[in-house]
Order: sequence, then C-alpha cells, then structure tokens
Amino acid sequence: MTTQAAISGHEAEHSGPNYIAVFIYLSVLTAIELGVYAIGLPQVAKVGLLVALAWAKAVLVAMYFMHLAMERKALAIIAIIPVILVTFLCFMLLPDLTTRMWTRYDHPRPVTNPAEMGANPVAPPPMQTP
Repeated sequence: MTTQAAISGHEAEHSGPNYIAVFIYLSVLTAIELGVYAIGLPQVAKVGLLVALAWAKAVLVAMYFMHLAMERKALAIIAIIPVILVTFLCFMLLPDLTTRMWTRYDHPRPVTNPAEMGANPVAPPPMQTP
C-alpha cells in the first residue's frame, strides 16, 4: 500500500502492466517459433517467420519490461529511429548479398578456347635459325 492509500484507507489502483500476461504472450510466441522451426517450410519462409516472431517478442520486452509503454511519445520516437535505420541499412545490403549468393553457385559459361570446343589447334610455325 502506498502512503496515500494508507491514509485514505482505500487500496491504490495499480495501473502497471500485467507481467504474467506478458510472460504468457512471450511463451506462446516461443512455442510458435519452435513450431515454425519444426515444420518443413522453405528456408526463406522459415527465416522470415522466425525474424518476425523475434521482432514481436523484442517489442513486447521493450514495451513492458523496459517500461517504454509508459513513457512519453518523444522517447518512443527516439527508440524507433534506430529500428528504422537498421531496417533501411539491411535493405541497402540486399543487392550486394544477392549477388554474392549468385556467384556462390557454379554457372555455365561459354567456352572461348578452341581446343576445348574440339577443334584441332594449329601449332605455330617453327622458328628459323640462321
């Protein structure tokens, strides 16, 4: 009981977050992550879903366990700016990462050496000695 509640004789209203509910939400999201990992999805879909679920869990932790939900809007804007920057920089790296993935595989290339094409190479003429 707070001092004001003790003086008035009434219990104070608790307006904080329900940590048990947040814990249950985090547990459910973790179970969903394990389910996504266990089912046979394509690698891209699996990684995309796992990243989305991790973002959801990170937002829950930041909002309730770091008390950002009870702060002013200016602090929320300050907290969102790095998220926007990281997302922007990841999308900026995508062209480079996709070209690196493309070069990892062996791609057929045209043959430019006549000897590899089955033609008989012509030997250079012998050198004349005086």
